[in-house]
Amino acid sequence: MSDTYVLVHGAWHTGDELEATAACLREAGHTVHCPTLAGNRPGDDRATSDLTDAIESLVNYLQERDLRDVRLAGHSYGGMVISGAADRAPERLRRLIYVNAFVPLDGQSLNDLVPPHYVTLFDAMAEANGNTVMLPFEVWREAFINDADLALAQSSFGKLNPHPYRTFTEKIRLARPLAELSLGKSYVNCRQDTAMPHGLPWHPRLSERLGLFRLVECDGSHEMWFSNPPVLARAILAAGRD
Repeated sequence: MSDTYVLVHGAWHTGDELEATAACLREAGHTVHCPTLAGNRPGDDRATSDLTDAIESLVNYLQERDLRDVRLAGHSYGGMVISGAADRAPERLRRLIYVNAFVPLDGQSLNDLVPPHYVTLFDAMAEANGNTVMLPFEVWREAFINDADLALAQSSFGKLNPHPYRTFTEKIRLARPLAELSLGKSYVNCRQDTAMPHGLPWHPRLSERLGLFRLVECDGSHEMWFSNPPVLARAILAAGRD
């Protein structure tokens, strides 16, 4: 049976970087969309784009295409966005899938969920770069894509784009906790992901906020979209099936 997946990218990405994984899902017979969120599209004002803009752009994408029974998968920062979309348009969704993604509580920002040294780094970058942030290559190489060789780390880094910092600092507004939503929920945990230090882990620190959820684990880094799309696609399928 064909299911509908919407894959939501993380910070510094666009939907294009998710297409290799989407292709694997399509080969399995599913319909897959990879939108680019407001704030990361060509011509967007990255100095003023915020989390509300990103959430609204995703909700509008679902509504304009009249997508229903959606398996909505968010990666990293994309977890903030799918959480907001689930709060605003739950009737269009079948299941939420968090792929090493942030799971906020009402009133929290992404910066509330990361280690203090990341906030210090982001603050300094934003001040120097028109309220946008970009990862240093050293952080990308060692913490985000540690399962790739140097050539892939470099080529994938070249595809990233400056990210609007207001999406990290704006506090999300949720009418009720995600655990109370009557939707299926899954968490994909890539075991070698050190984008968040293992002393402050993605799972179970954030995943347990989903209440009842399905855990799917696989080996790989934070950026399996580049380093191993087929394995990541299989994990997303396991997370998305009924």
